[in-house]
Amino acid sequence: MSAAHRPGSAPAPVLMARGLGRSYDGFEALSSFDLDVRPGESISLVGPNGAGKTTFFTIAAGLLEASAGSLSVVGSDPGSIEARRAVSYLPDTPVFYEDLSLGEHLEYVGGLHGVADGGTRATRLLERLGMDGWSDSLPSEFSHGMRQKASIALALVRPFAVLLADEPFDGLDPPSRDVLFELLGEARETGAAVLVSTHRPDVVAASSRCVGLRDGRLSYDGPPDAEALSLSSARPA
Repeated sequence: MSAAHRPGSAPAPVLMARGLGRSYDGFEALSSFDLDVRPGESISLVGPNGAGKTTFFTIAAGLLEASAGSLSVVGSDPGSIEARRAVSYLPDTPVFYEDLSLGEHLEYVGGLHGVADGGTRATRLLERLGMDGWSDSLPSEFSHGMRQKASIALALVRPFAVLLADEPFDGLDPPSRDVLFELLGEARETGAAVLVSTHRPDVVAASSRCVGLRDGRLSYDGPPDAEALSLSSARPA
């Protein structure tokens, strides 16, 4: 029996990076980055703007190719059908089809991932996020905060093993932030790993683990203690 299946052993990683790197015309946005993420973990990814957080997320989501090293999601290459099925990506800038209503977006994503009760789940998400009544509206009609909430609904309406959320609390009012905390906790309860890039100390404090990046390299990997909280507020001068 393998260690991954031995009773009492830690579960196998759902995401694993080894020596991961990405360069742009000689600039290293990410370098020699190692990370194991296991089911049910809540990880805050912190560091200054430009530290490599979004680069890591876009590689893990299969939207950007690594220049060096390797990354696997549920044992598959990023961008593969298996990996896309496992990963839900909530980008820092919401992306929509501007000619589709919010309801049509949710129906499309749910159908694409075989969600049997997609309509019911979408309705509940919109109600909790304070967007009930907006299902027939186009994204162009939304404020910044509403676009963010719509993007959250799209990321959570489908099943996933790994959620990559890039600054998801930005632009939300306090009640919506509370709802997002609840939704992320519920995702963890299903066994999903939740990775959130953030500058917010309250988000870091609520996580089970903190991973810090600086200049594209791992600078911290540990509990969300005082050192991690200080890293979350680090921004370029």
